[in-house]
Amino acid sequence: MHKIIFHIDVNSAYLSWSALDNLAHGADIDLREIPSIIGGDIEKRHGVVLAKSIPAKAFGIVTGEPIVNAFRKCPHLTLHSPDQTLYRQRSAELMDFLSGICPDIEQVSVDECYMNYTSVASRYGEPFHAAVKIKDSIYSKFGYTVNIGISDKKVLAKMASDFKKPNLVHTLYSAEIREKMWSLPVSSLYMCGRSSAETLRKLEILTIGDLAAADKTILASHLKSHGILLWEYANGIDDSNVITEQSDSKGIGNSTTLKEDISDRDSACHVLLSLAESVAGRLRKSRQLAGMISTEIKYSTFRKVSHQITLDVPVYNTDIIYEKSCLLFDELWDGTPIRLLGIRTSKLVPENEPVQLSLFDMEETAPSSSMPSGASFTVPFSASSGHSIPIAKQQKLDQALDSIRKKYGADSIVRGSLLHPKQP
Repeated sequence: MHKIIFHIDVNSAYLSWSALDNLAHGADIDLREIPSIIGGDIEKRHGVVLAKSIPAKAFGIVTGEPIVNAFRKCPHLTLHSPDQTLYRQRSAELMDFLSGICPDIEQVSVDECYMNYTSVASRYGEPFHAAVKIKDSIYSKFGYTVNIGISDKKVLAKMASDFKKPNLVHTLYSAEIREKMWSLPVSSLYMCGRSSAETLRKLEILTIGDLAAADKTILASHLKSHGILLWEYANGIDDSNVITEQSDSKGIGNSTTLKEDISDRDSACHVLLSLAESVAGRLRKSRQLAGMISTEIKYSTFRKVSHQITLDVPVYNTDIIYEKSCLLFDELWDGTPIRLLGIRTSKLVPENEPVQLSLFDMEETAPSSSMPSGASFTVPFSASSGHSIPIAKQQKLDQALDSIRKKYGADSIVRGSLLHPKQP
């Protein structure tokens, strides 16, 4: 049987979960049936629309816009504050329920996940009817609705779940993209943000079909590797698999929500350097090397994107992790203001495990079988320096800094580039 993937997405999750909680505590009005939104305190930074009801959508209110704008569109709008503890509980309940149907679940956010239906197809039968049963069971058990997209590719399953809502099942197999997807505006393609859509518009690429037929060389010249990724998605090219939580649990990472959105590369790289130091320090503390590095971006619109790279030689060096994270950032960022940045490492191995080095990694002397103590190839000394330093010396330097911080505190020694410009 061909690979079958479900993408399950809760319809307006925050609003649905808050509405049900209010009703359970005696509320007379269902937030889902009136113009209502979920959002932060209007006087605080997170004063944006996190979720909206269908009646609110009729007023032109969109997720991610400032709350003040939403009230201009609908003065009698009802505002309800988010309850992250409640949302985590509801999310855990849903994932536990779905795992009982199929153990191959990849949760990608609090309200959405992928399911590798292939492994249980013989038990539940034809995919569309099985998805309808899952959708109806969720409503019967929990009281809220979901959309389910079905495809042989993850990206297409995601696209299908975003078709007409709520409480529906859609298919978008590779053979259906010409009929169901190519006529859609290019802005509706997964991973195509406003900046990318505007660049494509200037190239007279208006629909996903236009993008699928475009010259990859031209796309790469304007959007770098992100343009190639969009072209692949437009053509239904995606070989990624559903990654279960168990297989991804062995990793070390860190992320930070920014005090205010940033819109320039230098500020983003400044944050990535701080994250790289934190992640690398935790790797060294656990005596593990990372064979894969991933950079994550959450935009001000709350859309999340990530990209990863596999290393030829696993490392736990701050500078290498920082360098690769910046390269991934350049491939991902579409110019949209950034709310959160993160770095994650995976494919971890013990630091004393022998690793295979390529001929190009060696200098005049051959390294020993254990990279941390004998490798002699070089890495950048710092993000701003043109110098290089043997990786063994770099690791000793990192470990020395770790020792100082452990003894005198995390802020006892700080890179000059991480100091605030106004600090002496």
